[in-house]
Amino acid sequence: MDFRYSEEQLALQDTLQRFITRDYDFERRRALARSPLGFSAEAWARYAELGLLALPFPEEFGGLGGSGVDVMAVMEQVGQGLLLEPYLSTVVLCGGLIRDAASEPIKRSILPQIAAGKLQLALAAYEASGRYDLARIACTAVETGGGWTLSGRKAVVLDAPSADYFLVSARSAGQVSDPEGVSLFLVPRNAAGVTTFPYPTQSGGRAADLQLTNVSPQAVIGMPGQALGLIERAVDAAIAALCAEALGIVTALNQATLNYLKTRKQFGVPIGAFQALQHRMAEMIIAAEQARSMAIIAAVHVDVVDVAKRRRAISGAKAYMGQAARFVGQQAVQLHGAMGVVDDLIVSHYFKRLTMIDMSLGDADFHLARFSDAPRVEA
Repeated sequence: MDFRYSEEQLALQDTLQRFITRDYDFERRRALARSPLGFSAEAWARYAELGLLALPFPEEFGGLGGSGVDVMAVMEQVGQGLLLEPYLSTVVLCGGLIRDAASEPIKRSILPQIAAGKLQLALAAYEASGRYDLARIACTAVETGGGWTLSGRKAVVLDAPSADYFLVSARSAGQVSDPEGVSLFLVPRNAAGVTTFPYPTQSGGRAADLQLTNVSPQAVIGMPGQALGLIERAVDAAIAALCAEALGIVTALNQATLNYLKTRKQFGVPIGAFQALQHRMAEMIIAAEQARSMAIIAAVHVDVVDVAKRRRAISGAKAYMGQAARFVGQQAVQLHGAMGVVDDLIVSHYFKRLTMIDMSLGDADFHLARFSDAPRVEA
């Protein structure tokens, strides 16, 4: 099997890379992270023009019908450029849920708007008491004669401050942690009873906690009480995308570190001439190549229907990626010396984003446990 990117995927990466070099350099990124919005509205519109926002959606809804590997190609560049725009939340997570589970009218209403850059969404699926457990939901959904009423609190909703809609998971039946009885709802940001508590993340992005008080959602996504599997599938796709983003960062960190070893001099020679540092650089390159293999495994398993096979592959990739990212990040910081932790150098920002990726949607320990507990599936 050929695991290299196709010509179209390479062309897409090249276009995005040229945009980053021209319009999204490190200083621009730092300014955007400090801005009220937290990202560039102009860049988001540019992504729409390039077709990035339409990539994973069917052509009948204004999309390009892209695969998990197509998304990987984009997310690898997102990592190298440290892009702040809510691509993961809106396109991969919520866009994927709408594509796979929503009714036909909702798909026709929302997916073209996402593709055009006119609509952003955020997934409110996690709660403070549940940590990474998507089934541990205390937020309630009560069906009344006029529809549904949602009440509860959601934690760390990524990119919530800029979202126009939230996809909110709530328990409509059963007890906390039951796999059955989880429903998913489309909630407008301005719906009565929705209160957001926004804050910046350590890597420059934005998130918020949500308080829902007798909220009337706009629509139910999928069948009531049967949404957990749909949410888990969308989260698996997002994990694969995060692995690709981490791969892009690891690649960029290795290049930055190699350049530093070639230019930083000590005792009259570049420090890259010292054998001990050459060995450490070689180990970083090996870790990056192994990370690329794991990111590919995750990407090609995104659309696998067999839940156990998909989950085992993606958890294995996320677990390894967390370990490799920590190793490469720590080595890069150490090889840069004191410069590796200063805010003026991109290395520290790469390392912070890698740390955030490891903690997002399940850290390395969580996915290692999930991988080890999963039944072994024959290829």
